[in-house]
Amino acid sequence: MKRVDLHTHSTASDGTFSPSGLVDLAVERGLSAIALTDHDTVDGLEEAINHGKEHYPDFEVVPGIEYSTVRNGRDVHVVGLYIDYQNKEYRANLQRFIDSRTERNKKICKKLTDAGMPIAYEELVELNPGAVITRAHFGRLLLAKGYVKSINEAFDRYIGDRCPCYVPREKITPQMAVEQILEAGGVPILAHPVLYGLGKDAMDELVHEMKDAGVVGIEALYATYTPQDERDMRALATKYDLLISGGSDFHGSNKPHIDLGTGTGRLSIQYDYLEKIKDYKNKSNR
Repeated sequence: MKRVDLHTHSTASDGTFSPSGLVDLAVERGLSAIALTDHDTVDGLEEAINHGKEHYPDFEVVPGIEYSTVRNGRDVHVVGLYIDYQNKEYRANLQRFIDSRTERNKKICKKLTDAGMPIAYEELVELNPGAVITRAHFGRLLLAKGYVKSINEAFDRYIGDRCPCYVPREKITPQMAVEQILEAGGVPILAHPVLYGLGKDAMDELVHEMKDAGVVGIEALYATYTPQDERDMRALATKYDLLISGGSDFHGSNKPHIDLGTGTGRLSIQYDYLEKIKDYKNKSNR
């Protein structure tokens, strides 16, 4: 049975495998396709796609991205699959998101420094050349400097959602991300909705709102979902006529408990789900 993973990260954002190394690992794991969905950047896509074409002609790399947005003070992520990442207008619009992330990271640096844990933004950039800086990079540096004893502690005490040094993304809404994905000819997917900690009614409201914004799929399969989580997400997919997507959210050693393709061990995403997404993509382009 052919399997895929439609949510992965490389060193172009906060993963620890290079884009080509990620493709090698996916083939080693017996996957037939992966989507590279780095945070707010498409910089790793060309390397991954070219490496796949050169070395594994039967393997597919889906060009993707994961937008980090804010809704009602909470982070909400939107994955875009099959985006036209080479489109100049799209890349110019994407730069606005990257600039927003840079400003946010500088504010986090100031909050950490004010809290007695000096970190300079320039230091983060120097240690992570070419990467889009995320909170995972902050966590690693806090650990390296001895300010915390684990990356989990960094998130739990300082930089996690609603923690003292957390800074929300400014003026970047899920609707804006969906709009950019659609303009790039991509398929917008609501990423890991269970992780947002919403109650049943609030979750329904989010999915309804995202459907109205143009989202066509939902991650009903995800590394850390319980069987009940999966049933709940499948029910919402049925209610709102959404495609089902899924992925491990693999980050390499930044999330050592999550493996590519299998998540925490029980994840298995059949190729059929990707085929339905491709069918939608092809029909929408006619």
